[in-house]
Amino acid sequence: MIKYPYHLFIGDAQDKAAAKVARGIKDWRPDRVVGQISLPGCQTDLGIDELTVEDAVKHGARTLVIGVANRGGFIAESWKPVLIGALEAGMDLASGLHNLLQDEPDIVAAAERCGCQLHDVRVPRAEYPIANGQRRSGKRCLGVGTDVSVGKMYTMLAMHREMASRGIQSTFRATGQTGILIEGNGVPLDAVVADFMAGSIEWLTPANENDHWDMVEGQGSLFHASYSGVTLALIHGAQPDALILCHDASRHRMRGLSGYRLPTLTQLSEVALTMAQMVNPDCRVIGVSINTSELSERDAAKMIEDVGKDTGLPTTDPFRYGPDILVDALIG
Repeated sequence: MIKYPYHLFIGDAQDKAAAKVARGIKDWRPDRVVGQISLPGCQTDLGIDELTVEDAVKHGARTLVIGVANRGGFIAESWKPVLIGALEAGMDLASGLHNLLQDEPDIVAAAERCGCQLHDVRVPRAEYPIANGQRRSGKRCLGVGTDVSVGKMYTMLAMHREMASRGIQSTFRATGQTGILIEGNGVPLDAVVADFMAGSIEWLTPANENDHWDMVEGQGSLFHASYSGVTLALIHGAQPDALILCHDASRHRMRGLSGYRLPTLTQLSEVALTMAQMVNPDCRVIGVSINTSELSERDAAKMIEDVGKDTGLPTTDPFRYGPDILVDALIG
């Protein structure tokens, strides 16, 4: 069990997307956060108090969470003074990076010396089966993106919250480090051995009551040369009944692959639906989620209107304007 309140380490993150773990926790579990701590050269801010390790402890922080998601998921040497300092101040450490805390001898030694715990969220905690592709009861909704880090998790969380407020049976299913830190459980999909990835999602979204919805956190993008594999495994394991197309309005090039342009929403719809209907012929695309966080109010409203007209689908920014029309389309 990861102890909270959390102190969020954003290190030397160069943009908002690089601090997506910290931002997700701050946006969806603000009651569990005391502040942030950054390093010189950091290019983003969560809009919360900047606190030293010592001040965070005074405010009750019990765990320093590494809120940075850098390419490759490694622990930089420049972070170590803060990470070890947090342990020496009595805080536990939690991380969702591929580079595990337990594999860093100096961090392990500090934790043992100080009697603190290390939490590597990206370590699978169950024996996952190989997918069998068999249909199962219950319903599942999945967010698929034109790129990585475009708002797939935010979309599912926003819809899940709205469904809960309406009394609709719904469960948010976390498949990445941020979602797991928010929800408290899930599958760290990109750390699962390839043969078992789809099976782990079958395990995560078991048979359920016919009117129950699993809102499944999306990962990667079918169009991203680095991360398409995890997306396909997620689609086939979830056997979604409904897909939400997710897009960042400010993005034109693939994150980390500047030589690749983003697909259109039409291209995303066609490819994702083809893959989904291999395992669920009844799957349909029911709406579009646009991340407009970098746009003005006027530009955001116009883009949502234009995309809705172009696609013929219910379209909104569920975090900015609410997910009502997406939920209506899902259950209608």
